[in-house]
Amino acid sequence: MKLGINLGYWGAGMDGDNLAVAQEADRLGYAVCWAAEAYGSDGPTVLSWVAAQTQRIDVGSAIFQIPARTPAMTAMTAATLDSLSDGRFRLGLGVSGPQVSEGWYGVKFDKPLARTREYVEIVRKAMSRERLTYEGEHWTLPLPDGPGKPIKLTVHPKRERIPLYIAAIGPKNLEQTGEIADGALLIFPAAEHLQDTAISHLRAGREKAGLTMEGFDVCPTLPIAVGEDKDVPALADAFRPYTALYVGGMGSRKQNFYNQLARRMGYEQAAAEIQEKYLAKEKDAAAAAVPHELIDSTALLGSVERIADRMQAYAAAGVTTLTLSPAGFTLEERIAALRAGTEALERAGLA
Repeated sequence: MKLGINLGYWGAGMDGDNLAVAQEADRLGYAVCWAAEAYGSDGPTVLSWVAAQTQRIDVGSAIFQIPARTPAMTAMTAATLDSLSDGRFRLGLGVSGPQVSEGWYGVKFDKPLARTREYVEIVRKAMSRERLTYEGEHWTLPLPDGPGKPIKLTVHPKRERIPLYIAAIGPKNLEQTGEIADGALLIFPAAEHLQDTAISHLRAGREKAGLTMEGFDVCPTLPIAVGEDKDVPALADAFRPYTALYVGGMGSRKQNFYNQLARRMGYEQAAAEIQEKYLAKEKDAAAAAVPHELIDSTALLGSVERIADRMQAYAAAGVTTLTLSPAGFTLEERIAALRAGTEALERAGLA
């Protein structure tokens, strides 16, 4: 099992340290550095900045939002980043959510599975440097009855096939991801539930495409906070607002993918209470309603030994790249968490 790091959103208050964290991850031998985007910092700018000042670590988008760019633009960006980074780019895609897609980008959030499938097909066709033609429900290239003509990408990517990941949560999305992608980006992954909530659906998609899980990258993101085992409850409490935001407020009452995931993990009553309080703007109460077990099972908390045990559980569940979000109020704390991740991987016998 390999390790990755997720820098999250640029502009979240730790920007001055993010490059140093990425460079330390590069020095420690982490496999990939992911960066996110929502409606603030954009992914390509951050990734190009990091790639220019690191040596070995891959840089990946977690995620480029599908409603933000046409598929051809994404192919151009991916090819450019792969070329500039000397073959170190990984393309992560996702549909975002209804509020961001429709409120920020003005793109209707409908038929996300069909839209994702077409998007991936066009991106891959464009990056193969074929002349781009496509007829689908959501995109037609070139547009009919106009001056457009089939064009091929002028940039030569470093590799013929850039690894393509999809951020997936729901069963149908996970199955399609297994079918059409090279990897899956997962969030709130509990090792104990991973087979039921993710791996089984990914495997079904692979089988549908006549493939196995061999070579498919299962890549969940977990916060990591290091301390003594007796301090685990306090370490977990630091992630209550984060968990409450996603389970309670990341989406509408009817359409919150993270809330649905928490329910599938057995937290039906808690998920309902968290959402009710968060949408009522009782954010502190929503955070207090998050069960300790939900946080502890979806984060790496405590001593290096305890974290190593958890890493073994994730590896046994089928994780191939474990992406860490190092917690800390200072650069020193975040660097310490990175180093603890490396040490735990070695103690777990997974390095």
